[in-house]
Amino acid sequence: MLRYALAAALGFATIMLVGVSTTTAEDKKEEKKDTKKTLEGKLVCGKCKLKETEECSNVLVVKEKDKEVKYYLSDKGKPETYHKCSGEANATVTGKVVEKDKKFTIEDPKVEVKK
Repeated sequence: MLRYALAAALGFATIMLVGVSTTTAEDKKEEKKDTKKTLEGKLVCGKCKLKETEECSNVLVVKEKDKEVKYYLSDKGKPETYHKCSGEANATVTGKVVEKDKKFTIEDPKVEVKK
């Protein structure tokens, strides 16, 4: 009888610990989703320069450590005043970074092109 009571107590304690750690992980994910980031890098065209998109789009290429990370801007693409079809420009972009299908997207981007 004591063995069953100890097994039940151990099972209940395990479930409680898993529930607490899962809640903490979800809270951290929510914090990351709502934070805006400011990134600096080269603003290029996703079609003309990178040849990765079907239509002209704006992509911020940021050097992080030893590799380049591409952030796709969710904006109008070519009609934007800061769009560079065949060239590139140094830029600072602030917005909400979201990862979709192993691609980073900056939603509601605020772009400042450096001259």
